[in-house]
Amino acid sequence: MASSLLYRRFRPGWPLTLAYLAALGALLALGTWQVDRMAWKRALIAERAARLAAQPVALQGPLAGPERLDFRRVQVSGRFLNERELYLGNRPRRGQPGYHVVTPMQRADGSVVLVDRGWVPLDRKLPQSRADGQVEGPATVQGIARLPQAPSWFAPKNQEAANFWFYFDPAAMARAAGLRAVLPVIVEAGPEPNKGGLPLGGQTDASLSDNHLHYALTWYALAAALSVIYLLKGLKAEA
Repeated sequence: MASSLLYRRFRPGWPLTLAYLAALGALLALGTWQVDRMAWKRALIAERAARLAAQPVALQGPLAGPERLDFRRVQVSGRFLNERELYLGNRPRRGQPGYHVVTPMQRADGSVVLVDRGWVPLDRKLPQSRADGQVEGPATVQGIARLPQAPSWFAPKNQEAANFWFYFDPAAMARAAGLRAVLPVIVEAGPEPNKGGLPLGGQTDASLSDNHLHYALTWYALAAALSVIYLLKGLKAEA
């Protein structure tokens, strides 16, 4: 009897029902999309962790499939071209502004890899202010290989003429430094201390946010709330 009474009273009308179904479908689709994104993100986190945990690979000879090197621990040997340093700006560390010093390293075959040697404060940008850290002669660097990332919509343009870079652009950096045969990966130096203390290596950020479960639950909760509102509206319309 009670269910029959409810059925007779619940008559929200077609306009409200169509609007409800459209909104409900959109909310459920958004929630399911976030569940799919969560699975993708967690797989990416696991893959990145596995790469970082693997033994270092030597960067020797031509690179086949550089995308497989992203976030891999690598080792590269050669000679630093200290006179061709490049500077990544707007790189704060623990609230202190500074730069990342990018030094080209020439390998035995003549090819060049850009090495992000690490962070320096603003007043230690010039090489002569950290002369002890300017490695001369043969050198070996262990670090993390990275593929250049496309800049965000809001990233300022690199200032090639001023040697001030907001993001990696190997082709433009090679042109600015007068380099040829630059590898399509960047090596971010590991935390091993440099002579003189600067640059400070180990600046790789391998973290990935994983908030997709929270987002999914939010969309599903909104879908549930919408259903309650629809039910109440339908009952009120017939009251």
